[in-house]
Amino acid sequence: MTTKARSPVTAGSIVVPYGHVVGNEKWRGSEISQRLQGKIKLIFEDGLGLVDFHLSNKTCILYISEADLVAGDEFKRRLVRFRNASSLGGIVIVERTQISDQYFLAVQKLVVLELGMVLLPVANQGEASQLIIQLVREQSKDRSSNPFLRKQCSQLAEASVFRTVQQIPGVGKTKALLLLQQFGSIHRLCNASVKELEPVVGQTVAQQIYTFFTLCS
Repeated sequence: MTTKARSPVTAGSIVVPYGHVVGNEKWRGSEISQRLQGKIKLIFEDGLGLVDFHLSNKTCILYISEADLVAGDEFKRRLVRFRNASSLGGIVIVERTQISDQYFLAVQKLVVLELGMVLLPVANQGEASQLIIQLVREQSKDRSSNPFLRKQCSQLAEASVFRTVQQIPGVGKTKALLLLQQFGSIHRLCNASVKELEPVVGQTVAQQIYTFFTLCS
């Protein structure tokens, strides 16, 4: 699935009943919509703009397919436009396949570190549908407080950032924790110099971290 460059940004105008998902009309007949049918109540609407699926009035999904990744940078502009114009909590689902894997680290850096959004990789649309079902069921457990919008989404974001830092060459779980504790903000870590990183992880790993963020930028 690809996104037209002139898709409008829409935010906050969709009302989603609990246990339902509102899907962009372009997904009608797709594998992901077929797998959602019968598991949750799926409603299609035109005019969702950059959003692919609304999970609630405040949370939505933007889907980045293998084809989107291979096609070029249009998906990046789409994500930036969404974040700049929307107050919705955006969850980005990305197809991470053998073909698209080479682009994944750069996408992860953009989504998690620069835009501050939740990123969840999937192998295909079938796996994505299972993830959406799980998210909808989670947010529907408590209608009064909707914990997914706050606690669950926050936990997903933190876990995603933690996984991103761990994937830097030379950084494991321990160093990832030290780095996040030391710099406090993921944006500070991205912009840290080798000299600032050295006291935390040593000279060799500091250089690897600096190179990682430089290459991904």
